[in-house]
Amino acid sequence: MDGLFDMEGAEPARADSGGTLAGNTHASAPLAVRMRPRTLDELVGQQHLLAPGSPLRRLIEGDQPMSLLLWGPPGTGKTTIAAIVSRQTNRQFVEVSAVAAGVKEVRAAIDAARNRLARGGPETVLFVDEVHRFTKAQQDALLPGVENRWVTLVAATTENPFFSVISPLLSRSLLLTLEPLTDDDVRGVVATALKDERGLDGQVEVDEQALDHLVRLAGGDARRALTYLEAAAGAALAKGSELVDLATTETAVDRAAVRYDRQGDQHYDVISAFIKSVRGSDADASLHYLARMIEAGEDPRFIARRLVILASEDIGLADPTALTTAVAAAQAVQLIGMPEARLNLAQATIALALAPKSNAVIMAIDAASSDVRAGKIGAVPGHLRDAHYAGSKKIGHGKGYRYAHDEPYGIAEQQYAPDVVADAQYYRPTSLGAEAGLKERWERIRARVRGLKPEG
Repeated sequence: MDGLFDMEGAEPARADSGGTLAGNTHASAPLAVRMRPRTLDELVGQQHLLAPGSPLRRLIEGDQPMSLLLWGPPGTGKTTIAAIVSRQTNRQFVEVSAVAAGVKEVRAAIDAARNRLARGGPETVLFVDEVHRFTKAQQDALLPGVENRWVTLVAATTENPFFSVISPLLSRSLLLTLEPLTDDDVRGVVATALKDERGLDGQVEVDEQALDHLVRLAGGDARRALTYLEAAAGAALAKGSELVDLATTETAVDRAAVRYDRQGDQHYDVISAFIKSVRGSDADASLHYLARMIEAGEDPRFIARRLVILASEDIGLADPTALTTAVAAAQAVQLIGMPEARLNLAQATIALALAPKSNAVIMAIDAASSDVRAGKIGAVPGHLRDAHYAGSKKIGHGKGYRYAHDEPYGIAEQQYAPDVVADAQYYRPTSLGAEAGLKERWERIRARVRGLKPEG
């Protein structure tokens, strides 16, 4: 049955088997498959899901029927968790591909699970990878099996389930969020694979530079790290060497190592050059530094945050949409993740590089802050003070206040700032981009508010 992998008619999965994954432990299976954790204790990362008494431990160790929705980036253990649930609870493991399966296949899998239960057979773990690819009708087809507990559904998605999974299915499942693996987590995965008899069994060693390169390329994805390790080890052994060095790794994975220490000089130098290139309106140079950071595994959230800051510091009201663009890119990074989010970062980088520039916003707030720090903090004018509480009017609060909406053009001539800074001019708009129009408008408004003649 296309898209459906079942073990109907075979020996039920026991604690030492892995359902359909059990047949993938042979020597020619990919390293990432051979090294798939068999128990929760072997699972790397996700410590927030593995604590004693956590829902995942209760499901597996207490053998409690419960459907799971696993949300997280690729290579963080979603398929592994499904296999562990099956293996450690003696359930049958059935996998349905959201890419190839339709409603017919989904219903067939659930009917087979119900029939097994009716015959006194084992319960079934139904694993649906990339459940966000299912249509509403396909997701609806899962509901009877989940509601009646004919199956323990384990559905995995890399996209926000609140947008991609129907509400009835979401409300009937326990949502577990998986985090990207840390660099130390990935190093641990590689180290284990090098020594474990299921892995490379000590055939090769990896030098420190090559290991750093593998970790950077993995980007928190354990499966990717093991795939690259297998390629590099194969290349070294083919040359008759038992050492995987940087040159061998670069050749094997066809990716040059980017010299970039996320805690050192390169981190600060490259991000500095990136910001200055965007500020300087050189889109090509900006994209170069962006690519260097992405290829080196820089945290995309860090890049996005710097773009959000730049949008106000270096563009401001010369292009009021710059901040919206930068914030949207930052949200996209959180929602989508890498590698796709590089497109959102690139779009924002180009847009901000090409935008008209103004530093009037930062100059304005810095000037205002400087006066405040210097002690220029006068009393709030009486007519602006709160006049809502009992007795406030008796002490003059609100007396003489002019309601702006009652005045021509919605602008009232009156003093707003304290006496000590009554004549201060903090915001000095430039004549660049959209701020040119704001400059003219602000000059007219300021003159009317302060009872002055417009300049010029």
